[in-house]
Amino acid sequence: MTTVTIGKAGFRRELGTWDCGRAGPTLLVLAGIHGNEPAGALAVQRVLGRLQELELEVFGRVLAFAGNLQALHAGVRFLARDLNRRWLPEHTDALLARDPRADSEEDHEQRELLTLFQRAVSTARGPVVFVDLHTSSADGPPFVCMADTLDNRRAAMATGVPIILGIEELIDGASLEWFSQRGIVNFAVEGGRHEHPDTAANHEALLWLLLEFTGVLQSGQVDTAPWRAHLQQATAGLPPVVEIVHRQAITASDQFRMEPGFVNFQPVAAGQLLARDRHGELRAPSACRVMLPLYQALGDDGYFLARAVRPLWLRVAAALQWLHLDRIVHWLPGIRRDPRDHHTILVNPIIARWFVTEIFHLLGFRKERKRDAVLAFTRRWSLAHNRRLGPRP
Repeated sequence: MTTVTIGKAGFRRELGTWDCGRAGPTLLVLAGIHGNEPAGALAVQRVLGRLQELELEVFGRVLAFAGNLQALHAGVRFLARDLNRRWLPEHTDALLARDPRADSEEDHEQRELLTLFQRAVSTARGPVVFVDLHTSSADGPPFVCMADTLDNRRAAMATGVPIILGIEELIDGASLEWFSQRGIVNFAVEGGRHEHPDTAANHEALLWLLLEFTGVLQSGQVDTAPWRAHLQQATAGLPPVVEIVHRQAITASDQFRMEPGFVNFQPVAAGQLLARDRHGELRAPSACRVMLPLYQALGDDGYFLARAVRPLWLRVAAALQWLHLDRIVHWLPGIRRDPRDHHTILVNPIIARWFVTEIFHLLGFRKERKRDAVLAFTRRWSLAHNRRLGPRP
């Protein structure tokens, strides 16, 4: 059955569905997990409306959900807590085991989303791709944030916008974590500034390209050239891939104030003043680029700093992961598997001292927090069946 259910007065949880009954990929879209970021929801509504208007026959389906409904209606990032921070297994398990009567506003939202996510995955008739649509409080071009698995990289590169690596190592419990634990291709998209008129169009362009890349739409069903040109113009001159090297975590007591005028990808010099807090000035430790500078009241990330990644290292990483060298890395001195989790490698930094983080990134691991005197690296999840993603011949 082919249906589209788009709310005309505000947003509903199920923003829309397009399903022609054919087996194929599921493109699962979440928009508005932060309530002051409605542009993604508007964009996916436009795409669903156009699919309905053209009566396009698709393989698989498109599912779109609104994230924090109560916050969207109030126009604020969140009410009680950030809905994009408690998606690790220990948090979701504790939520589901607790009496719902004790739920906060965001707990209630998360319960509903968990049910919808589980249903979407269990009823999929092919590979699943999850996309979380965001906007930011600063100006700048669209970009993708992802964990660097081969599957994620293939899908993200199909969008043609810059890719940001490493955020998942610094922020615990984003919605992407739930899908990563299940080996599902996933990434977040920052479309631009919250209220900028081009932001929803950036999201819309990216969704059309993903529909074609995943094979939900066949090549030629929709002319995607204008959408690709739109994104190329919006991101012209930017490095294709950057890696986060610093997160400025903040709390309300820090009295954080970003210096005015910064935009995403803005180059800064070593020592340049970035922000101030109750302790004084915050300056760039080295030449880098500023990402996601905070210009809103709520949030626990003041800014991120990033550096460009050379394409050579991406090719090296792809080759090493394709050869599955992660399976023998524990043979090296000072490195062993975690006896409680065979996906985690423990590193003694006294013995293994040289380029440890860089090497594990190349092998497809993410860095975790320190455990006593050792570093723990967890393998980024990837399922071979997702490599079936791609346009149909």
